[in-house]
Amino acid sequence: MEKTDIKSLDLERLTSYMVSIGEKPFRAKQLYEWMHRKLAADFDEMTNLPKSLKEKLLQSAAFVSLTVVEEKISKIDGTRKYLFGLSDGNIIESVLMRYKHGNSVCISSQVGCRMGCRFCASTLDGLERNLRPSEMLDQIYRIQKITGERVSNVVVMGSGEPLDNYDNLVSFIRLLTDENGLNISQRNVTVSTCGIVPEILRLAEENLQITLALSLHAPDDEVRKTLMPVANRYPLKDVLHACQTYFEKTGRRLTFEYSLVSGVNDNLNEAAALAALLKNQHGHVNLIPVNPIKERNYVQSDRKAIEAFKNLLEKNGINVTIRREMGRDINGACGQLRKSFLSQE
Repeated sequence: MEKTDIKSLDLERLTSYMVSIGEKPFRAKQLYEWMHRKLAADFDEMTNLPKSLKEKLLQSAAFVSLTVVEEKISKIDGTRKYLFGLSDGNIIESVLMRYKHGNSVCISSQVGCRMGCRFCASTLDGLERNLRPSEMLDQIYRIQKITGERVSNVVVMGSGEPLDNYDNLVSFIRLLTDENGLNISQRNVTVSTCGIVPEILRLAEENLQITLALSLHAPDDEVRKTLMPVANRYPLKDVLHACQTYFEKTGRRLTFEYSLVSGVNDNLNEAAALAALLKNQHGHVNLIPVNPIKERNYVQSDRKAIEAFKNLLEKNGINVTIRREMGRDINGACGQLRKSFLSQE
């Protein structure tokens, strides 16, 4: 019989589960608090649960607690990158970034990815499997426990396409932002997508207040198709229409991620086309100097080209920022550390 993944259950479902194994309903609240507020790594830490209950849980429940395989700390900016081991032997990665406004953790939503974006290391070996809500949560929980510092912002922008793991993602967000758990504000949660139109429209109906970030990376379908295979399925006009719908339903402005690749998508004609494309969209552009990966021959745009691109967007009334590079000396970009670790085995 398959064990119940108790860390993926909301309080109502956890209460039903506890009753089903012959326990009083109030035990669910105690267990929930140990998992989601006190961030216990195992049942032994749960001091107010009776031994008989712990024995029952060991028999019928799966308790997800990630193990640290590797930790790297940037000498440049203190960014920490973690490789976590899952119970099935798979490995995922997460990043802790410290900002003036608080600590931000970037988590993975899948083991690997099947989207095939050309500049991303996490897609090179394809998709292994989806992560469960508990496995997404525990990346944050372990980092907060290791550092002893509060995490205030969560970005689902590590390995994987979050909307390709839709149901688990939404459950994860509701657990993360639950007042009985870490109680992180939904407005401090960002979900990045390469543009899966039906799921963007679904997300717009979930009554969430999260920020949606679209991986755009090109101002037209032709260039986008060379970088992102998903563009063959969902043309930009449909993707942007879905983004507009998301804004109208939620009132949340979008972020448009644009990785600048030298000689591919960084000239001023493309900047002008991008400004025209986004002039009626509600959001801002986040320019990302691409992280070179050895499996591809993409080169980061130079600082002059990045500034010129930004200036042209601003002249056309587009709100734009350049993402601060963090963790470059520790394989900070999506999938890089996991890929280098697996290639050593």
